[in-house]
Amino acid sequence: MPNVSEADLPGLYSGARLFVFPSYYEGFGLPVLEAMACGTPVICSYASSLPEVAGDAALLVSPHHTSELADSMRRVLNSPALQVDLRQRGLQRVARFSWQQTALATWCAYERARTANIHR
Repeated sequence: MPNVSEADLPGLYSGARLFVFPSYYEGFGLPVLEAMACGTPVICSYASSLPEVAGDAALLVSPHHTSELADSMRRVLNSPALQVDLRQRGLQRVARFSWQQTALATWCAYERARTANIHR
């Protein structure tokens, strides 16, 4: 895959009719959230962390079944209503992953670890 500059990503995501991410393994799934934040409908695999990241805001497919992937792509591209639905759900989903939420969750995890060590 060619390298794309960070500055060009929002334009590419925003101009796409569909973002397809059939990853076999993904550490977090940032590309899925980036596409959702740009209002692009998403299809991704149900491998690794992607189902947790995408939730119900993307169509999830097996990364091992190309026919399932192709059928899902046709389904989204041929259904303006599904595109709108995925776009709206994606924008709602991505709002749950703000830096403020990340900082709060990290602080809570540290606090739980600290209090667990105090009570030992």
